[in-house]
Amino acid sequence: MADAISAAGSCLQPLCECLDGTGMLDAAAREVASFLHLKSNWADLDKAKKLLLAVETTVRARVTAEVDKLNICDPQVQVWLRRIEELQLDAIDEDYSQLRKYSCLGQCTIHAHRRASIGRHVLEALDEANKLIEEGRRFKKFGFKPLPKIVDPLPQIETFGLETMLSQLHDLFEKGDSNIIGVWGQGGVGKTTLLHVFNNDLEKKAHDYQVVIFIEVSNSETLNIVEIQQTISERLNLPWNDAEPIAKRARFLIKALARKRFVILLDDVRKKFRLEDVGIPTPDTKSQSKLILTSRYQEVCFQMNAQRSLIKMQILGNDASWELFLSKLSKEASAAVESLGSQNTSREHAMAIARSCGGLPLALNVIGTAVAGLEEGEWKSAVDAIDTNMENIDGVDEMFGRLKYSYDRLTTTQQQCFLYCTLFPEYGSISKEQLVDYWLAEGLLLHDRENGYLIFRSLVSACLLQASGSMSSKVKMHHVIRQLGLWLVNKSDTKFLVQPGMALDNAPSAGEWNEATRISIMSNNITELSFSPKCKNVTTLLMQNNPNLNKMSYGFFRTMSSLKVLDLSHTAITSLPECDALVALEHLNLSHTHIMRLPERLWLLKELRHLDLSVTVALEDTMNNCSKLHKLKVLNLFRSHYGIRDVDNLNLDSLKELLFLGITIYAEDVLKKLNMPRPLAKSTHRLNLKYCADMQSIKISDLSHMEHLEELYVESCYDLNTVVADAELTTSQLQFLTLSVLPSLESVLVAPMSHNFQYIRKLIISHCPKLLNITWVRGLQLLERLVISHCDGVLEIVEDEEQCGEQMKMQDHASDEQEDHAMVETSRNDTGQSDFPKLRLIVLTGLKKLRSICKAREFPCLETLRVEDCPNLRSIPLSCTHNYGKLKQICGSVEWWEKLQWENKEEVACLNSKYFIPI
Repeated sequence: MADAISAAGSCLQPLCECLDGTGMLDAAAREVASFLHLKSNWADLDKAKKLLLAVETTVRARVTAEVDKLNICDPQVQVWLRRIEELQLDAIDEDYSQLRKYSCLGQCTIHAHRRASIGRHVLEALDEANKLIEEGRRFKKFGFKPLPKIVDPLPQIETFGLETMLSQLHDLFEKGDSNIIGVWGQGGVGKTTLLHVFNNDLEKKAHDYQVVIFIEVSNSETLNIVEIQQTISERLNLPWNDAEPIAKRARFLIKALARKRFVILLDDVRKKFRLEDVGIPTPDTKSQSKLILTSRYQEVCFQMNAQRSLIKMQILGNDASWELFLSKLSKEASAAVESLGSQNTSREHAMAIARSCGGLPLALNVIGTAVAGLEEGEWKSAVDAIDTNMENIDGVDEMFGRLKYSYDRLTTTQQQCFLYCTLFPEYGSISKEQLVDYWLAEGLLLHDRENGYLIFRSLVSACLLQASGSMSSKVKMHHVIRQLGLWLVNKSDTKFLVQPGMALDNAPSAGEWNEATRISIMSNNITELSFSPKCKNVTTLLMQNNPNLNKMSYGFFRTMSSLKVLDLSHTAITSLPECDALVALEHLNLSHTHIMRLPERLWLLKELRHLDLSVTVALEDTMNNCSKLHKLKVLNLFRSHYGIRDVDNLNLDSLKELLFLGITIYAEDVLKKLNMPRPLAKSTHRLNLKYCADMQSIKISDLSHMEHLEELYVESCYDLNTVVADAELTTSQLQFLTLSVLPSLESVLVAPMSHNFQYIRKLIISHCPKLLNITWVRGLQLLERLVISHCDGVLEIVEDEEQCGEQMKMQDHASDEQEDHAMVETSRNDTGQSDFPKLRLIVLTGLKKLRSICKAREFPCLETLRVEDCPNLRSIPLSCTHNYGKLKQICGSVEWWEKLQWENKEEVACLNSKYFIPI
């Protein structure tokens, strides 16, 4: 028997060895063990489950911490957490609980099979749980910074009226040669909002660039290079080392960015800086990268090389302003002001408040929020409060604080010059020359006029002043910026009495004048000043543009020993009160008044440097007084009733410092004496020739010694028949020309080459009945204003080409016999430039025979065409097919407009609906 068993074992041994090699025996043993040791395995799994839960809790906490830092979970940790979810331990627990109801192992074959399956699952889960516990304990890294998106979206802001600006920016961005783009404008105008929207728009073009980086450049006066470098490093997912020198880090960032097509948006650049110093390579056409910057200062955009691709941010239009304002109101307030009732005064008041913000988004946001909950009956009080003192409104102090940065950046002198501008009315323009004159007299410029122009440009560049229309000689102040200036004055030690343009019938009471250092009551309806104020500290007194002011007390100036600027122009005064006390006075403007004589003791004003007596229609002899004012730099008698009639009366040689002379001359021999190589001729800027009997012609080149002559006004010279602008004089600076009441004038002869009319900006011709046309105006490339009135012989303003050709032949033939063979009256523009490139205004009045102005052509800068009493004018040289981007109005009678002859109905419909204003 033993031998049989031994023999059987010998036979089975190779089979067992074979099965052992395949692992089948271990698997079978494992199956048996899982079946036999189910209870103990489940107990071990329960312990492992609790331990795994503790490890999982720790890991998930670390992952949450990483996510809170805007990092993303490590992929290995993500897989580990997914494996925990796939364990399904709760299902195993439930199966085991069901199995425990059957205590007998061999109760049936089915239960035995189920026990084997559950035992296998418990053992597998135990093994996986132990692995997960071990792996979870080994994790060191739970998250990392994500790869940067090409565009990092910024919070989207609801915008109003930005469509045009955004379109301009996209257009420039698409241009291949616009690698650096500048956007400039005053604080609070919406530059940052525009850049936010543009950044988000770039998500649609993400495939064109590899990274878009938005950088807020300035939150202080000093450029924070480290913060900028951190922003770039984070967007590029580069390592950061605090100990690394700025210059070394900049070189590294330049290399990193140079490998990419990037778009960098720099918001609020306040000072020039080198891009390379912070780590930004200058984008070029080859790299196709772009840089867009915003700034409050135009000059900063220039300095950052954005001068060829520049956008000025515009304030909001009325509709967009109203929409933005309404968006800040509560539902109840908005519904109240939007109701359509005819007696809705709340709407009128709300619209007045919105208009007071001047289209400035920052102001609309602040003021709109401040009045958001007003109820009916409260709007009127709010309007009054904002009109009288905006700073009392909630949030305005904070708004002024934000706007104040532009002011803080100015020098002390620039700040004083800016505050001076608050003396002018809220609406209307301020003359640059007038401002500089005042600043000079106040001692702000130390007698350096050119510095005044630089300050002027600085204030415009900083958006504290705005160019007034297309006139570079005038500016205006935005309403909110003016309120900022008054707010700054109130916070300083100085006191201004500022009530210009307020329709006052009476001047402020004498007590209000006492402590003031500068006073402005200009542009009102004041008729008299019957008191004698005590204001020893006042340095500027502006009372101009009170057209009915005709009475001032005898002792009005008695205490004004510090007064430096006095302006009484455009008033009705006939005499000046006692002025002996005005020992510091430097600037006196009496132009456009009815004054008849100057005070006998005017010569006591030893400091007087600027005396304006222009257009004083009643002024009599004044030279004896003026010739004793030895510090005079400006003496203006242009178009004054007092003029020089005799050669011996031209006794101004004692004024050695005179730089500007405006003068009226009544005789040709006086003109000849003035026009000699002497300082007086060189000082002559404005010349009025009037009642010059027997003078038959004027040749502009004969005025060669008046090298600074800017304005020539020829009137009532009844024998004058010819004005000659020849080619001999090439240094003329003549800008304003008026030919008025010249009944014998037949021709204005203008050289066909670059001549001494090349700088003419304003041309007025009136009451010249023998003048047939002024075709020569086509050669005036800088002409801005053209006024022709009551010239009965004019059939056409500019002749057509056929007529000009015939005239050319006749004049060329006649030129051989003329001494000045260079002179022709021609319409040919030999410069090769387009006609009327700068013309903004055309006024035609009382031209009874006028048939046409000229053939249809482009007028790229034309703003206004005004036609009155021209019954035979049947066409105007405008067409809807041309581009009149700046045209604002065509003024004329309805009858005249209806009789115009048009090429097609669409043309007249286009012009009529857009531009026509009946008069």
